[in-house]
Amino acid sequence: MFTSHLPTPPVMELVATENQTMIAQMVRDFGAQHIKPHMMEWDETQEFPKDVFHKLGELGLMGVLVPQEYGGAGFGYVEYVTAIAELAKIDGSIGLSMAAHNSLCTGHILQHASEEQKHKYLPKLASGEWIGAWGLTEPNTGSDAGNMRTVAVLDGDHYVLNGAKNFITHGKTGNVAVVIARTGEVGDSHGMTAFIVERGTPGFEAGRKENKLGMRASETTELIFTDCRIPKENVIGKVGDGFVQSLKVLDGGRISIAALSLGIAQGAYEAALQYSKERYQFNQPISNFQGISFKLADMATEIEAASLLTYRAADMKDRGLNVNRESAMAKLYASEVSVRVANEGVQIFGGYGYTKDYPAEKFYRDAKLCTIGEGTSEIQKLVIARTILK
Repeated sequence: MFTSHLPTPPVMELVATENQTMIAQMVRDFGAQHIKPHMMEWDETQEFPKDVFHKLGELGLMGVLVPQEYGGAGFGYVEYVTAIAELAKIDGSIGLSMAAHNSLCTGHILQHASEEQKHKYLPKLASGEWIGAWGLTEPNTGSDAGNMRTVAVLDGDHYVLNGAKNFITHGKTGNVAVVIARTGEVGDSHGMTAFIVERGTPGFEAGRKENKLGMRASETTELIFTDCRIPKENVIGKVGDGFVQSLKVLDGGRISIAALSLGIAQGAYEAALQYSKERYQFNQPISNFQGISFKLADMATEIEAASLLTYRAADMKDRGLNVNRESAMAKLYASEVSVRVANEGVQIFGGYGYTKDYPAEKFYRDAKLCTIGEGTSEIQKLVIARTILK
């Protein structure tokens, strides 16, 4: 008889809580007033609307997971997923930047920094006064972070950083960055260290800004370090633990990208559903045609499955359980669903789906990043395979 080697999942309440309902409505109201009227202009010009994130901070959405003692909202991952998904239904760029700020920079400090560091940086990050960046990826390493070339050499009471990071969200605008640099041998997973680097530190500057396919209002640039001196007290945790810390941060980050994917898919689906009821051909709405209705049925089913995987991972994270596999599964499936749903959304809109007069093309462009950022789909499969083949 077949016996599954997968653990029994924890009990999860599938009915939205009062907090989730409140957050969802708050985000919808905020989006209608502050995002929708401007998002296509931001997309065209690749403008990062920093003021929007200051306003999100006033709502508690820049420190969703940060305990109240550090100035945050003190919510869990279930509420966090709800907030990201609702933002992404409106504009994936805003959802991405909110997620990167919360999960990566703020999340790294929250999970691994000293109490002194937490009290110094978290209140500013949680309030939205400061925008956070996180630097792991490099031009020549990508997923092979163990071979990073950015180095940090101890010199008295400081570490001297030299090197570059790329594809960094908020690399130019961010007020503070958590940066992972090599302090040991190349390829040694315990040879990298995390540093807090503030904007304005001599030798720290932003490089080229990427001209992207989608998520264009979310700023993506290089970080360049030239003899950048960082005081030893800005080391997060122990010297050599930076890469291990990053893997733990990414477990939570993958849940946020799953939520981002889910929101984009929901937005694309809802737009296509509404259009299919309003668009008439042969004297009837196109939703009456089986070819269209079956597409909608597939889209709705896949979104539901992605939602269950995402909220299950969030629920487990809130329970303090290991989510290495579950976060990878959620991120893999939700991101691929997002691309498929956005693609079908364009198809349902037909020729209008290919124009910027309708929302389908933006969902289509934004969705693709979800299968790449914070670990490609192939890396997620590698993570999942390792956990089931132990």
